[in-house]
Amino acid sequence: MRILHVLTYYRPHTSGLTIYVERLARASAGRGHQVTVLTSQYEPSLPRLEVSPDGVAVVRVPVLARVSKGVLMPSFGLVATRLVHHHDVVHLHLPQLDAAGVALRGRLLGRPTLITYHCDLTLPPGLVNRLANRVVQVANRLAASLADQVVTYTRDYAESSPFLSSYRAKLEVVAPPVELPAASREAVRDLGQRFNPDRHRPVIGMAARMAADKGVSVLLDALPALFERHPRALVLFAGQHLDVLGERATWEQVAPRIGELQRQGRWHFAGVLDAAEMAAFYPNLDLLVVPSLNATESFGLVQVEAMMSGVPVVASDLPGVRQPVRMTGMGLIAPVGDPAGLADAVLRVLERPADFAGDPAAVRGRYTADACAAAYERLFARLLTARRRGTLGPS
Repeated sequence: MRILHVLTYYRPHTSGLTIYVERLARASAGRGHQVTVLTSQYEPSLPRLEVSPDGVAVVRVPVLARVSKGVLMPSFGLVATRLVHHHDVVHLHLPQLDAAGVALRGRLLGRPTLITYHCDLTLPPGLVNRLANRVVQVANRLAASLADQVVTYTRDYAESSPFLSSYRAKLEVVAPPVELPAASREAVRDLGQRFNPDRHRPVIGMAARMAADKGVSVLLDALPALFERHPRALVLFAGQHLDVLGERATWEQVAPRIGELQRQGRWHFAGVLDAAEMAAFYPNLDLLVVPSLNATESFGLVQVEAMMSGVPVVASDLPGVRQPVRMTGMGLIAPVGDPAGLADAVLRVLERPADFAGDPAAVRGRYTADACAAAYERLFARLLTARRRGTLGPS
């Protein structure tokens, strides 16, 4: 099967969405499919065409200009037409400005088209961002109307989403792909020595981009109550924190407070870590926090990675985001945007870790990239069969 994935940003850009597609594409290629990713050349230094060691072809379209977090690509339509024509199925990843045009091409060229709706798009305040939000929302709805199937991570998120609730007849739930390589004792020890030589202190982890919707400010507001009970506690932050696209104001807002914590030895940035480093990162934590603030977070892949490593999680009470904790019992759910509630939940987990130990092996078995790829494979096969029989059409 020839599978075309389409999304605005792809690796080396790091986000939950790009990690999801990378894992899915790699797993599908490993299952014998021909996989292509169509995306933007958001940095001019990135190659226009490359093939990963896993056999995934990545086609990048030059960017003329940026509008907020979006990109304008004049040649995108021509490239998309050619690639849709040469593939059996099209997989769109929303939110995405160009999705409607690609879905239309799938319809006109007779290629089954599937959408995975990863999250809502909520840009920072401002006239341009409000307009961009509206344009992308319209594009998403047009794409979903033209697509043959719409996929979500969890039923919980779908039931709360105004977007997904409009397409119940097309909706399927597919668990996201989560991978974590085994970490050696030496790798875990070495990472700990780099960031926390004194292991006899509580370590609160966070793994995210430095973005407003990730809730870093909520964690900062919760820390005084945590330090009151655990004055030697440490926050270890993995992920990009400088020059995050569209988040300069966020960094300027939190940087003074974080700088003071760094001077006190209470906050360390681990930087952007690769998969092997992330596998060594989690065992150095006592718990992971996912204090996200809105529906731009629909699940939080990092919390499943933490649970695979035996690390409990405190996650926001957001649809989808709360599901891993609910399903595993490995942590607690905290009120959204509530520093006191976050602090209380963190303290309860820190002080009664045995209550939240769960079953990491069961978590690891539930969320695998191969299982995710197999689920999509079945969906694609069903759509192709319906197309051949002439029973697949507008709905």
